[in-house]
Formats: sequence, structure tokens, C-alpha cells
Amino acid sequence: VFNSDLRANGHWVFAGGLGSPTTATVIDGRGGAAILTDGPVVETKEWLSGFWIIEADDLDVALKLAAAGSEACNRRVEVRPFL
Repeated sequence: VFNSDLRANGHWVFAGGLGSPTTATVIDGRGGAAILTDGPVVETKEWLSGFWIIEADDLDVALKLAAAGSEACNRRVEVRPFL
């Protein structure tokens, strides 16, 4: 319902869910040949489970949408500008 509301009100750009950190592969290609390592870059109790990329006129609108998203998915939501 939340995603449908984002679409209906012109805020939707893209969204996606992410697999757990146990499914991650880290690739480090900084020193020539790439080194692959199983698992996340950082071990942590909290992790990103998904994301929304939205269009918002300003930060106040983005924060209001994030509050609604947090309620809809029963998770904390972090707001950052897309660079």
C-alpha cells in the first residue's frame, strides 16, 4: 500500500529489497587482481534490508514519507540525499 501511494503521488523512482549480509561477497580490486571475500564488509547487528529512491520537493517531504515508510515496513528508516 505504501509503495502504491508513492507511485500515485509522484514520489516513486525505484525500490528494492536486499539479501542478508550472509549472502554478500566483497570484491576488492584496488591492488590489481580482484580479491573476493565471502560475507559483509563490516560485521554488525543492524543491516540494510532494502531501500526506496524517491522524489521529494524538500527534506520535510522526504522525512514525512520516511516516517510513513517506517510505519509501513515496521523498521527504522534512514534518510539520505541521492548524489
